[in-house]
Amino acid sequence: MPRTKTPAKLPRTKPADVRCDELMNSAQSLFLQHGVANTAIEQITAGARVAKGTFYLYFSSKENILDALGDRFAEDLLTVIKTAVAEKHGENWKGKLAAWSAACLTHYLDSIRLHDVIFYSFRPRSREGLVDNIIVDHLEALLRSGADAGAWKIEDPRFTAVFLFSALHGIVDYTVAREKRPNRPSLLKRVEQLFFRAVALARD
Repeated sequence: MPRTKTPAKLPRTKPADVRCDELMNSAQSLFLQHGVANTAIEQITAGARVAKGTFYLYFSSKENILDALGDRFAEDLLTVIKTAVAEKHGENWKGKLAAWSAACLTHYLDSIRLHDVIFYSFRPRSREGLVDNIIVDHLEALLRSGADAGAWKIEDPRFTAVFLFSALHGIVDYTVAREKRPNRPSLLKRVEQLFFRAVALARD
């Protein structure tokens, strides 16, 4: 009589990257519901269904997990921007710049509560974080590539990238503070024109 095949045993622990994501997802959900200051590490680990000590295998504090959430926010935003820009093929530099501004602005507006919890609610933002990040790096690369292709003339792509990113960030803050339901098509167009003027491109 043939022997019954024994089912393979499932691993008793999850991969480190999965466990880390679960802790971050739990923290993000709790921070959005209750705020960072009102969330305890025990609540984060309970939400991720792990012992409290597991938290300290990945993060040293709530500030540390906030930093990780900030990095993930920026990486998600960069993915959205890259996807939008990649849809503009060839030498359509004007289209690429418009796609960059629209994707960045839309993602900020769609994620404003998460953005504010991560970056504003618990500690002041550093100047370095506002001007030295992967989003500015990507915009600088786009501006430099466009300049090399002769699409526009700018003396300092990094300076211009910091200016445009900071301006867009300020516009989001200004709009959210003043308008509960901003007119997105109008806002997207105005930001697009600001980007065009910064690199001396003509309006449509």
